Parts: sequence; structure tokens; C-alpha cells
Amino acid sequence: MSLISAPALSGKLFAPNLKILDARFSLAEAALGRNEYLHSHIRGAQYMDLNADLSGPKTDPHLGRHPLPSPAHWQTVLERLGIRPEHEVVIYDQADGAMAAARAWFLFVLAGHENVTVLNGGMNAWLALDLPTGSVLAEPEPSHYPVHFRMQRLIAEDELKVRLQGSDVLLLDARAPERFRGELEPLDRKAGHIPGAVNRPYALNLENGLFKSPDTLRAEFEALADGRKEMLLSCGSGVTACHNALALSHAGLDHWRLFAPSWSGWIAEDSNPVAVGD
Repeated sequence: MSLISAPALSGKLFAPNLKILDARFSLAEAALGRNEYLHSHIRGAQYMDLNADLSGPKTDPHLGRHPLPSPAHWQTVLERLGIRPEHEVVIYDQADGAMAAARAWFLFVLAGHENVTVLNGGMNAWLALDLPTGSVLAEPEPSHYPVHFRMQRLIAEDELKVRLQGSDVLLLDARAPERFRGELEPLDRKAGHIPGAVNRPYALNLENGLFKSPDTLRAEFEALADGRKEMLLSCGSGVTACHNALALSHAGLDHWRLFAPSWSGWIAEDSNPVAVGD
């Protein structure tokens, strides 16, 4: 199970083995999510920051605008939050239909965490039911969490180039259509997409603020795959691509890997080709 409903979460809100994480974040205003958390959050939740916690340092442009954190970095985050491998973890977001929450979910999956879900509908769904919130900050005891990433969930650029020459993979780009087509690029120095990619905007995973049903998502992704065995996931910087990963998991489809540097990492190498249009 990749998603949990607001009523289901409310029914276990004070379970001793539960850890709730608030991942609200705005790309336009980096401090907004944390400020909203400090003002009000789901009772007992702790905050995770997209830049500081869910990304590593920007030391190499080839790793993209939001580099994956190293295992050591992620271990430090989990231990600061008092999370242990046996905890049930629920992550929620608010804007963009779980953009940062999906990235956090992916990092837990990458670390092999067994019990992690995203709150379907996020904070909006919680507030719509008038469920308990507060402003008290949790003070967890630091934990021990040895992190070893499951590298089979990732694909490197060299392998990506080889695999795209074949006919058994599909590269899905989660960005908005106008960015995919190269008509608009507000964040990166080049516009367009990786040649061979197909556009699957992550917003298509949602309907009325909630993820579509597993059957609907499965049908949509299988239609895109058209018999191809594996889906490779990309976006601008490896964040919204995780939304497609979460949707695939919700649909019961497991044959996917993330190209974490995504478009921002791809264009760091000037010799890499660029495609525009559909």
C-alpha cells in the first residue's frame, strides 16, 4: 500500500509505532512550507525540508537541481527525526498534489523501508474533515537507522542512453506539457526534453485532489507503455518524477526506475542532445 486516506490515518493517530512527516514545500518560496508547519500541522507531525533533508548538496550540476541525498545524509535525517526501520511512516504534503511527499516516499523506498505511505489528498483532505491539528513541535529521541540504498531503483545516465536505443523501455517525463515541449522553461538553462521521452505530467495522476484509482492508473500507464517492459522516470530535477513512481506503485506496477538528475542533470553535459515539441 502506497497511499493512506485521511480517515484511516485519523484512526491510528496516536499509535506508538507511527511517525508522521510534514513535507510541505513551495519551489517559489522555500520557507513557506516550514512556516505553514510551524503555524499548524497534523498533530505529532515532524517537518522534512525538500532542500535540506530530501536533497543533497549541489556539488555537481550533473546530479541535477535537487541531487539525491547520500545514504549517510539520509541516515542523519532519519536518526534526527527518531525514525527506526520498524516504524510506520506517513508523509503528507499540500501543494502540487504531494510533490515533496512523493520525493520523501521514494527515499524511504530507496532505503528499503517496509511501511511507508503518503496521505492521499494531503493536508487539504485532513482539514476538509476537521481532523486534529496543532502547533506543538515534537521532540523525538534520536534513533539508529543504518541506511543502504537499493540502487536497482535508480538508473544512471550512461545506462539510460543505452536503454533508450532499445524498444523495451519507456522514459516518462513528469513536467508540465509546455516545459516538455520546450515552449517555456522557468528553472533550467535549456528548454526541451530528453530525446525519446514521453510526457506524463504528474498532475494527470490526480482527480479532485486525490490520486486516481489503482485500476484507472494501471490502465493509463499500461496504455503509455504499449508492451514495453520497464518505465524510466524523469522530470526537471528528480522530484515530480517520484509522483509518477508513487502513482505506479499505487497501481500495482513495480517495473520502474528513477533517473534522478533528470532534465537539469541531462543538460549539464553540453553534448547531450535536446528535443523540442511533442
